Amino acid sequence: MSVPTSKNKYLLVTNTNPKSIISESYKTLRTNLTFSAVDQAIKRILVTSSQPGEGKSTTIANLAVTFAQENKRVLLIDADLRKPALHHFFVKSNRYGLTNVLINQGQAASSILETDIPNLSIIPSGPVPPNPSELLASQKMKALLEQLDAEYDLILIDSPPSLAVTDAQILSTLCDGVLLVVHYGKVKQQLVQKSLLGFEHVKARVLGVVINNIMSPKDGSSSYYYM
Repeated sequence: MSVPTSKNKYLLVTNTNPKSIISESYKTLRTNLTFSAVDQAIKRILVTSSQPGEGKSTTIANLAVTFAQENKRVLLIDADLRKPALHHFFVKSNRYGLTNVLINQGQAASSILETDIPNLSIIPSGPVPPNPSELLASQKMKALLEQLDAEYDLILIDSPPSLAVTDAQILSTLCDGVLLVVHYGKVKQQLVQKSLLGFEHVKARVLGVVINNIMSPKDGSSSYYYM
């Protein structure tokens, strides 16, 4: 089974076809992340990419489903306040969300939406603000994550691509680890290295790199690789 194309861009394959090759790849990624937490607890994970169109939102949405399938209380936060996408995967409204909470237009509880996936909740981005970086770097964002820590086993945060704006670096300092998604054959190696150096500069912990769209020599299907 191939990686979702533009036609089924928002497909949650881990839910619709949990026994597929791609679903198994996400489960392997889940296992690798779980084992990486042996020496240091991992509660918040940031998922990003170097450039747009590398599959970060697809990756984080499906990864969230696999963790929820293990009966973990999972919260998915769309902190891509520039081009939000996660609400599409779960067919939710984006009229109210993270932005509203950060500008004191409501309480955190009002922004949390239950999904059709047991154990999985989502905070949509809300309206696109004029100052995303400032909102994400605010004390309100820090306090919100600390509040949510007590309610969930795992918090997964989607952010804009790391080379486009500083949002990903800002959020990485609030998380226990970063997962970088790389579209095989699309992004040059030096850009990936530049992204990794950016996280190193802010002393963020990079948990690994997910390389997607690698063609399998056996059946020609696309798959994921974690390193």
